[in-house]
Amino acid sequence: MNALPPQDPKLLRRLLRAKDRMDAASHEDWPIARLAQVSHVSPAHFARSFKQAFGVPPHRYLLTRRIERAVALLRDTTLPTTEIALRTGWRSLGTFGRVFRDITGETPGQARARWRDAGPQHRHVPACIVGAAQRPHLKIAVSEKRRHLPHGTKEPTHQLQENDDEPGDTSGRHLRARSG
Repeated sequence: MNALPPQDPKLLRRLLRAKDRMDAASHEDWPIARLAQVSHVSPAHFARSFKQAFGVPPHRYLLTRRIERAVALLRDTTLPTTEIALRTGWRSLGTFGRVFRDITGETPGQARARWRDAGPQHRHVPACIVGAAQRPHLKIAVSEKRRHLPHGTKEPTHQLQENDDEPGDTSGRHLRARSG
């Protein structure tokens, strides 16, 4: 596999501008066309360049930011889960709960209970460190992660590796997931 050529520093600055906008307003809708407009490039060029520069497509990056913010709100506030879902950009509580569980391996209620049970010792750790330590792993799509797990599995999906679905894989898990 050939290495990709390095990106133009001017393009990288424009991509960072779009990434910063997503960070500042992750609760907003960020379609590719809007991000491309911020970066002053075509939508197709933006999508390719963003993934090359940051390792994930723009949508997955936005999902990561939304889930990080939701985790922080669950941990640090007593806001209802519905309010947290709305504040972090979700229009449906069901979708928020499903994606949260698929990415973190636990429901929003379980995450909140875990933090509550942990007590105040995490309050001494800076929020940026806690956020980085709990950053969701989104190298593959959420639907791909779900497809890789057998039905009823409760283990966190963020531990799946990208190469779990190798061509020629004849494991029962792979075949069961495809027959569904």
